[in-house]
Amino acid sequence: MRTITLDILNEKALSLLKDLELLKVIRLRKDSATSNVTDNDLISKYKGSMQKQPISDVDDQLNSIRNEWE
Repeated sequence: MRTITLDILNEKALSLLKDLELLKVIRLRKDSATSNVTDNDLISKYKGSMQKQPISDVDDQLNSIRNEWE
C-alpha cells in the first residue's frame, strides 16, 4: 500500500474518488493539517517572517544571487 497526497481541482474528481472508495479500490482520509487552511491562517502563519527592506537592498540581493549562478 502506498500513500499519496492529491490536490482536488474539481469537485467531480472528489466524487470519482468517493466512487473508488465504495468499490474498495482506495481509502480516503481527511488531512486535518491542511483541510482547514484559510487565507487568514496563512497570513498569521507567515506574518513577520520577512523584515521590511528598501527596494534597492532587495534588488542588490537578487542581483547577487543571480550572479552566483553565472
